[in-house]
Amino acid sequence: MNPLITTAELADLAEVSVLDVRWKLAVSPTGPAGIDSYREGHIPGAVFCDLETDLTAHPGQEGRGGRHPLPSAEAFQEAMRRLGVSGSRTVVVYDGADSTAAAARAWWLLRYFGHPDVRVLDGGLRAWISEGLPVSTEESGPETGDFEARPGGMPLLDATEAGALAADGVLLDARAAERYRGEVEPIDPVAGHIPGAVSAPTGENVDASGRFHLPEFLRERFNTLGAVPGVAVGAYCGSGVTAAHEVLALEVAGVPAALYVGSWSDWVTDPSRPVATG
Repeated sequence: MNPLITTAELADLAEVSVLDVRWKLAVSPTGPAGIDSYREGHIPGAVFCDLETDLTAHPGQEGRGGRHPLPSAEAFQEAMRRLGVSGSRTVVVYDGADSTAAAARAWWLLRYFGHPDVRVLDGGLRAWISEGLPVSTEESGPETGDFEARPGGMPLLDATEAGALAADGVLLDARAAERYRGEVEPIDPVAGHIPGAVSAPTGENVDASGRFHLPEFLRERFNTLGAVPGVAVGAYCGSGVTAAHEVLALEVAGVPAALYVGSWSDWVTDPSRPVATG
């Protein structure tokens, strides 16, 4: 199943749950929630999904690491049901297509917790508006959904597994190249990258409009970085959000990949873990 959906395909769907997952990583590690943007205008029928509360556990809760830890099955199920998500109905998620990768985070979590049919709107709200499609300021109040969260639908890495994959397979670092090199680190307390990881900024997955490149383009890109058939592939970023975008791009390219949800913000919490720069 293609994980992406076009604006025309979404406009033709009758039975669908649409989640607006707009969010920005600002100077603050958490960034603004995005509800104000939603209220200013969204796809008709869309429900606002807050990355900080609906798609993330509290840092440190139940031993979960990083700035945006994996939520428990119970918490995620409750959030999705409140947003009207049902297991038998297609879910489409979108953001602003401005490199936030928030929609990809929602896509990955829904897939991880077992939803069979979830798509990301290619190009996000920007593409929807550019096609002259309608927007609404009416806040939707959906009926409670019946989604049942069952973990294990997507491969997952912890810190030990991520470090091993960097040595024995291909671990892609989805952050900006200067953060990978350790030249700057605006958020986390330590700069650099996991030794052996390969720099693969998510910005190169999309074109200037925010739409994903064609599968052939992405396949060649990732193959050049060592992500080829038969090689185990994983991805990480700062806190497991943009890395979900990398996993999505890899899926578009036909390359299965695991996600290190804790990512760099989890890696650097243990001073015994090695750090590379350059």
